[in-house]
Amino acid sequence: MSETNNPMTDTHMTDTKADGSYALVNGLNLYYEIHGTGRPVVMIHGGLGVGATVAPYLFPLAPDHQSIVVELQAHGHTADVDRPFSFEQLADDVAALIRHLGLATVDVIGHSLGGGVALQLAIRHPNVVRRLVVVSAPFRRSGWYPEVLAGMASIPEVMLNTPMYEAYARVAPRPQDFPNLIKKTKQLLGQDYDWSAGVTSIQSPVLIVAGDADSLRPSHAVEMFELLGGGKADGASRGLPKSQLAILPATTHFNILTRSDLPAMITLFLDAES
Repeated sequence: MSETNNPMTDTHMTDTKADGSYALVNGLNLYYEIHGTGRPVVMIHGGLGVGATVAPYLFPLAPDHQSIVVELQAHGHTADVDRPFSFEQLADDVAALIRHLGLATVDVIGHSLGGGVALQLAIRHPNVVRRLVVVSAPFRRSGWYPEVLAGMASIPEVMLNTPMYEAYARVAPRPQDFPNLIKKTKQLLGQDYDWSAGVTSIQSPVLIVAGDADSLRPSHAVEMFELLGGGKADGASRGLPKSQLAILPATTHFNILTRSDLPAMITLFLDAES
């Protein structure tokens, strides 16, 4: 499966040109960057991506928020360690970074694979997540279309001369580890999961964002909204739910990151009264 139709990866590479830092967490030397000042927002990239893939979110938010861009295990500047990928472990790494930075609570934005990590962060570490934005990520593996699941299983191990590899090779401490990153990502994406019970337990307000032509079913995004308490009654007479749902028109898993209206939508949600 090529990087142009792999829904758990992202090829929008924009160099933030910022100096980053490392935090030793859970035996991992985790890379992160901090931009701007204000309420902290942790941003989590998609699979096989680098931190700069969240740049469409970053720059509009940075003037009013402290944007913390993290690169997950084996991604970007963060070298791999001898352990398999799991959404739970990746979420624990992000939680450890939040503690390392001395932050009590943060807002969190995650796209695709990063959205799954963000969901697990809110499920496993509810006290640190103030508001959560989940972009193009299901809570259950069957939320992806069947052809998308088939594509995940066929990601080629050799992806040289692709924008994804080139972005990785520019910053990775060991560019030769890229095939291992692909192998671990395929193993992660091949595992079944259903976080219905965990999503129901989330107390933080959640903004669910998906495209009407996304790699996950729009009905799945609606189901997540319902698990979070939305879609139960007429909001004009019964009041608005604390979580929100946005299905964006003419939008795929890949161009969703470059929509000019998305940062304003996210900012409005993050700045709403709790």
